[in-house]
Amino acid sequence: MTWRTWLKLGRVSNLPTVWSNGLAGWALSGSALEAGALALLLIALSLFYVAGMYLNDAFDARVDARERAERPIPMGEAGQGTVFALGFAMLALGALIAFALGPGAGLAGLALAGTVVLYDWLHKRTALGPVIMGACRMLTYVTAAFAAGGATGALWVGAAGLFCHVVGLTYAARQEATDRIGAAWPLAVMAVPVVIGAVMLAVADATMLAVAVGALLLAAYVIWSGWALSLLFRRRPGDVPRAVVSLIAAVSLYDAVLIAGTGGGWLALPAVAAFAATLALQRMVPGT
Repeated sequence: MTWRTWLKLGRVSNLPTVWSNGLAGWALSGSALEAGALALLLIALSLFYVAGMYLNDAFDARVDARERAERPIPMGEAGQGTVFALGFAMLALGALIAFALGPGAGLAGLALAGTVVLYDWLHKRTALGPVIMGACRMLTYVTAAFAAGGATGALWVGAAGLFCHVVGLTYAARQEATDRIGAAWPLAVMAVPVVIGAVMLAVADATMLAVAVGALLLAAYVIWSGWALSLLFRRRPGDVPRAVVSLIAAVSLYDAVLIAGTGGGWLALPAVAAFAATLALQRMVPGT
């Protein structure tokens, strides 16, 4: 396996969205930032994410041989058994690091690891795949919050918005093989994070400047996500994959909105940077 194969298997171009998830989950906990604990958290979340991507390819090897022959396992660039072993090893290491951050974070990490395996195992065989993937991303917030000190009401509300965003983009991603969107009504769930973002900013106990920054970020999220969704209905070759990777990057914009709403204005900047970094990295390593 070359380093390019490792990166391609892990879809590492999307890792910045995982890091911004960690920042948002921490901010929503209301706890003060601790650099050492945050670094460990981001390492654990990165391991969970990359492990999930590895296991996704390992479980989907037969389907990919028919539909996505350019993936590393069908191309013979990586062995299915090796990819399985590496994926489960990363999940185990991620769980150990999560437990080092506290029992709450450890249990949330175990739930995240289990949900990752459930998704990778079942997603091709159930219509509930997008829901399971949404739960995976929601659990990144939960793990981060418990690593910081504990979950709050704001954390659960914000996590619900992230859940809905990821359900919508995962539904769109299921259409990549045909490059044509099916029924459009499931995409209506993408409106939920917009409403949640607006409500959280309206009731935020933050400075007017932080709320104003959050409002600008929410507008950016709406415009970017709306443009991405419009691609799904243009029906030109490549529009569905392009929409999917754009919606993945938008996760970090949503994170930035929530962070600004907690009053952590400066912490929203790394989340915006994660959005830009994801788009840049997707040009080098496929995001799906």
